[in-house]
Amino acid sequence: MDGALRYKGSLYTRPAVATMLEEAAAVVRRYYFDHNATTPVSDEVLQVLIPTLAEVYGNGSSIHYFGQMAKQRMEMARRTLAGVLTVDPREIVFVSGGTEADNLAVLGSVRAHPAEKKHVVTSTIEHVAVLNSCAQLEREGVEVTYVPVGGDGRVDPDDVRLALRPETVLVSVMHVNNETGVVQPVAEIGAMARDLGVTFHVDGVQALGKLEVNLSTLRADLYSLSGHKVNAPKGVGALFARRGTKLAPILHGGHHERDRRPGTESIPSAVAFAHAAEWAAANLDDETERIRELRDLLEEGIVERVPAVSINGGRTQRSPNTTNICFEAIEGEAMVISLDLKGFAVSSGSACSSGAVEPSHVLTAMGLSAERARSSVRFSLGRGNTLEQVDELIEAVAESAAQLRRLSPAWKVTA
Repeated sequence: MDGALRYKGSLYTRPAVATMLEEAAAVVRRYYFDHNATTPVSDEVLQVLIPTLAEVYGNGSSIHYFGQMAKQRMEMARRTLAGVLTVDPREIVFVSGGTEADNLAVLGSVRAHPAEKKHVVTSTIEHVAVLNSCAQLEREGVEVTYVPVGGDGRVDPDDVRLALRPETVLVSVMHVNNETGVVQPVAEIGAMARDLGVTFHVDGVQALGKLEVNLSTLRADLYSLSGHKVNAPKGVGALFARRGTKLAPILHGGHHERDRRPGTESIPSAVAFAHAAEWAAANLDDETERIRELRDLLEEGIVERVPAVSINGGRTQRSPNTTNICFEAIEGEAMVISLDLKGFAVSSGSACSSGAVEPSHVLTAMGLSAERARSSVRFSLGRGNTLEQVDELIEAVAESAAQLRRLSPAWKVTA
């Protein structure tokens, strides 16, 4: 057909695309419900970030005044973040984000281990930064066991225990799943790993700012963090590396970050991240309770207004800001597009997997069929969301579901 565009198997005429764009442009208000993908930089973070960008431009490795002023600010940021996590500042390694933190933890700890025969235990629902790091280790001759999860999306510590071998050098299990918000039993797994002398890594990217993260009691040897999930800028993260944990660098260069991560540090980013983490910790109780109430109202409203929906992972402990909902006979990406045209930003899965043809590996690992996994949408709330926005989102979801099901040959209205 002349003048037509094809997207994921669907054919759209150019006039239809133009109409869609006009509808999107006509939307006056836009509301953001995709905070697990990233968060807006907060006002209080901007107030420390902008002056630091303008005034602290020295290289922290230089011995002159400008360099030493930069180093001082870097170490202040390190102490602030360490205070939030209740750890020694020397155990904080600043990196470029959660993906690098996961790579450094998984690859660095295993490669630093002297054993010839090595084995790693992880779960089937980890972030791709962990899964692909494990795949790289397999190419290097390391054996990896992928522990399954139940229908609730939760790892059973007994399954981890059964997977352990004498040659196991690392266990890696995330704290909060990025797609479902399901909280994993990392304290129990960490205690087990500590008793057996196995290094334990936790991807905590989705936990900071949503749960209490006290690394002095968590029993994790390595813990990954990301700034842009807590209203700091993109491009900064951190890895907690408990003193005594062996860690080989995965980048090669200078002696920065105590020889664990070479490269000139971004002092403004580190300062902003530390400030954001400190604010999140200070306001944790009030903010998480407020967001949990909004999340629960959103779920209740959608379940009440839209037939044939289910909450993925909704029967176990979850992060207070996340809900993942399956809409029968609706493509998740179609719902995402429809809601975007109505002014609401949501997601059909992990932002790091956007554009993937395969259904969510997290949802299929929980036992959902490929069809149901593709029919699921993630809503993740944050600081800027209000009750009024939630009410409008419920209305928009109900309208979109009705519109899309009228067009769906798979949808049959039953009496």
